[in-house]
Amino acid sequence: MIFTKEEYKQRLSKVKKMMQEKNIELLISHDTNNMNYLTGYDAWSFYYAQCVIVHVNADEPLCFVRDQDAGGAFLKTYMKKENIIVYDENYIHTWPKHPYDYLVKIIKDKKWDKLSIGLEMDAHYFTAFCYEKIKQGLPNAKIKDSDRLVNWARLIKSETEISYMKSAAKISEIGMKTAFDVIRPGVRQCDAVGDIQKALFYGTPEFGGEYASIATLLPTGKGTSASHLTATQDKFIEGEATIIELSGVYKRYHAPMARTVLLGKPDQLKIDTMKKTIEALQAGIDATRPGNTVNDVAQAFWKILDKYGIEKNSRTGYSIGIGYPPDWGEHTLNIYKGDMTILEPNICFHMIAVMQFGEWGVEASEAIRVTDQGAELFCNMSKELHVKS
Repeated sequence: MIFTKEEYKQRLSKVKKMMQEKNIELLISHDTNNMNYLTGYDAWSFYYAQCVIVHVNADEPLCFVRDQDAGGAFLKTYMKKENIIVYDENYIHTWPKHPYDYLVKIIKDKKWDKLSIGLEMDAHYFTAFCYEKIKQGLPNAKIKDSDRLVNWARLIKSETEISYMKSAAKISEIGMKTAFDVIRPGVRQCDAVGDIQKALFYGTPEFGGEYASIATLLPTGKGTSASHLTATQDKFIEGEATIIELSGVYKRYHAPMARTVLLGKPDQLKIDTMKKTIEALQAGIDATRPGNTVNDVAQAFWKILDKYGIEKNSRTGYSIGIGYPPDWGEHTLNIYKGDMTILEPNICFHMIAVMQFGEWGVEASEAIRVTDQGAELFCNMSKELHVKS
């Protein structure tokens, strides 16, 4: 286990209290990150139906996994053997048969089929088939959306979680320094990413890294005006900029970071735009303190952009912590105007200042922790445009 049993119990108590507030008697948590948060379960098995079931009065949740993955549940979770429920392989890809047919049977056997049941309606990998099996199989249950209840329970980190994110940040720094070293004219993007990934897995002499929940993003040239582009076989070109967005990972905790590198002669327009971008990012960081809202952070950020006449319609950040594919966001707070979530110590978020102008763009981002005094950056690297002439 990567946390004490006591910490898992505290998490469960928090979730059960939130369930009571939402009048949810039984919670079916399908989100991979939430499963890890509640039980410690950690395996690349999320492409099949699996979940954690929390009864509002139970001392432990149930972990529902495929028979082939039962060993992982026994190894990785803190739970008693009888609370790990496995379904047979004959439920795999034998439509209309589905693993949630067996989940429905378990719920009926336990006389839970008339309860108020909360589902994670918008969770990754929670398919329409999952929902229909529950809806049709439990006609007497009161089914409702849980409103990302467990996601919100994860928002404020424990000191152990913070320590894991700090370790992830050290790996992020190593990955970014590697990116600066290997990105140069004539090098294939895929070769550069190979070196970056190697660095992210090698980590430090004291601890290594893990796979990230998002591939290293590497938009280059005109691609810097677009989002979420990955490496190709194309070569880096003199005079073009490249945005690198990556994250080190330690015990599934992420600390993402983005920077921009320019190959060739300094481009004053890009340098000046990067300075304005950093100014906006710093204004958001300076507004990050307990008692302020997410809206306060967003307003400070956009105030600088408005000063320079820069338009940006997308959000500029989101909460972070545990991460499994396909993304490392927690799906709770959004750094955007109008989000009135109140900041508290140990809330952590990724603040992204990406500016796109049709033919080119620049980006810098920081993983940020709210502290009693204000904001703490997980990574310690210059945000300036990195020019390699």
